Amino acid sequence: MININDFRKCDIRIGKVLSAERVFGSEKLVKIIFDLGMEQRQIIAGIALSYPDLSILVGKLIPIVANLEPRKLMGLESQGMVLAADNEGKPVILTPLSEVSPGSIVK
Repeated sequence: MININDFRKCDIRIGKVLSAERVFGSEKLVKIIFDLGMEQRQIIAGIALSYPDLSILVGKLIPIVANLEPRKLMGLESQGMVLAADNEGKPVILTPLSEVSPGSIVK
C-alpha cells in the first residue's frame, strides 16, 4: 500500500488524443500523440488488441500519468502512461463523463 503523500506524487492529467497508430513489429503496442494543453506528449501503450480500429481513439479525452520517467519501447520513447481498467486481461480506456480541457489535473 502507498500513503496519500505517495499518491499525490502522481501527476495525472487529461490528454486529448491527436493521433494513434500501430507500432511496426508489435502486436500490442500503439503510439499515441496527446494534447496536454501546453504541450504534446507521445505515449506507447499496449492497447492494440483491444482497439483494432484506432481511429475511434482520435479526439477522445483520456487520463494519463504525466510524470513518469521516459521509457523506450520498441525503439520509441514513451513519455507517460495511459490509464485503463483491466477487463479479463484486456485494457479498457477510461474517459471523463463530461468535456474537460486537455491538461486538466485529475484529483
